[in-house]
Amino acid sequence: MNMHFLDKWRKGSGAHRTATPLADAVREDPGAITELLSECELLRAEAGNAGVELDDSAASLEALDQLQPVWRDDPEVLPWLGNDAGLYLGTVLVRTVPGARWRVWPDGQPVVCLASGREIDVAAAGHEWADDGAPELSQVYAEVAES
Repeated sequence: MNMHFLDKWRKGSGAHRTATPLADAVREDPGAITELLSECELLRAEAGNAGVELDDSAASLEALDQLQPVWRDDPEVLPWLGNDAGLYLGTVLVRTVPGARWRVWPDGQPVVCLASGREIDVAAAGHEWADDGAPELSQVYAEVAES
């Protein structure tokens, strides 16, 4: 995957390094950021091992909600999986809800911004889902897609 904004981000060396903030990169190349945030490698691997294909659809969120939460037994995997779940939820929203797009808060947190201006902290939703199973990812999607 060729993401030219990463070259700008890594440009320079040592203390003289100049970095393009992630928020600037989102504005410069929203398609590349969408691809980067949609990778969700750990979640895709866990889902694949359980026979669930993540095709960036609302139906795939329902399938994720049905998985046995075996990751809760591994405190090292849990936070990473929660983050991936949030990014995947955001990916489905951005790809299926008209006007939804990625935005990055000043602290670097990616959120989904709806056409109405409402911002959804998908990472928080993903962590809640991974930790407790509630709210279900499909419920968050349905609530957001309605608004």
